[in-house]
Amino acid sequence: MNADFQSWLGEQLQSLKDQHLYKVPKILQSPAGGRVLMNGKEVVNLSSNNYLGLANHPKVRAAALEAIEKWGVGAGAVRWIGGTMSVHQELEEKLAKFKHTEAVLVFTGGFTANSGCIPACLTNHDVVISDELNHASIIDGVRLSSASYRKGDGWVYPHKDMDALEFALKKANEQGFEKKMIITDGVFSMDGDIAPLPDIVRLAEEYNAFVMVDDAHASGVLGKNGAGTASHFNLYGRVDIQLGTLSKALGVMGGYIAGSTLLKEWLINRGRPYLFSTGHPPMVAAALIAALDIMENDPEPMNRLWSNAKCWKNALADEGFDTMGSETPITPVYVGDEGKAQEMERLLWEEGVYALAIVFPTVGRGKARIRTMPSAAHTEEDLSLALNAFKKVRDKLKTA
Repeated sequence: MNADFQSWLGEQLQSLKDQHLYKVPKILQSPAGGRVLMNGKEVVNLSSNNYLGLANHPKVRAAALEAIEKWGVGAGAVRWIGGTMSVHQELEEKLAKFKHTEAVLVFTGGFTANSGCIPACLTNHDVVISDELNHASIIDGVRLSSASYRKGDGWVYPHKDMDALEFALKKANEQGFEKKMIITDGVFSMDGDIAPLPDIVRLAEEYNAFVMVDDAHASGVLGKNGAGTASHFNLYGRVDIQLGTLSKALGVMGGYIAGSTLLKEWLINRGRPYLFSTGHPPMVAAALIAALDIMENDPEPMNRLWSNAKCWKNALADEGFDTMGSETPITPVYVGDEGKAQEMERLLWEEGVYALAIVFPTVGRGKARIRTMPSAAHTEEDLSLALNAFKKVRDKLKTA
């Protein structure tokens, strides 16, 4: 191994430790749920995206096991070469109906869906206009494209600032770009607030732009049966591209792009992660079909999610914690200082709660927070224990 390179890696890692930005993942030793075994310790898990508790649902597990018996464990090829099974096709058809779109194309993950779709839809004659708090996968997808997008050029607008978005659209028209893509998260993953999608769509229609919404944290959370922000705001047919994940509320893995039949055909031919990735194992697709069926026909998990989220937010607010205006189950507890946030995470762990400190570069410097995720899998006892832990840790930090 090259000694200089290894030395550089060591120096960079030490720098992260010095800045309180270094991360060491904990190991889950039980099925995902509200209370889990992690690193040999039972804890209330407030850092999971398993919104509806479907990751270990009996019907989802049974569907996966049945698919193994029928299909085996692998697709055997890249999807366009011969790795698309009828179970994959069934999943895409059901997702398209669920999203009220003509078609859906499934990718191996939400990140790959963004990195496949965005570059495929843009050329060097186009511009991307993006909210400054968009997810890293959107940012990387935009960077992979040849379109204009830099913040310094005015194409990244301040968070949810519709005046700034309109100014950028006017500027884009003046500069003669062929296509103008507006990209926004539906629900912002670190703050838990909702994009002003009706205003974004209105401006897009006025200035002849098209809209892409990343609904990773809206899927299963907002809209009819959890269909997302377009459903939530009744904007069917007015959002050109919708991204959804299959690894959060649906509890399995993957991501998808929902839109027109023409968009799907184009991505099959030019979406690089689709073109060069083996298809999902068939039991994944079958498990997702089962999870989608639960979402569409059983309102109880989504109702329980929102009941738990509201109780958790209200309890934190009553105790004086700053939840940063969150509107969704994503509930950040603002801390500010990175070192203090890391210490808070450590002390919460000692109290039997796993709640992750979110620090730079995931959020801006000096904007660290503990990000909590109440779910349908949590009980009243779980959330009560967690609240008491937050109060104890706050008192410890005040006297430290």
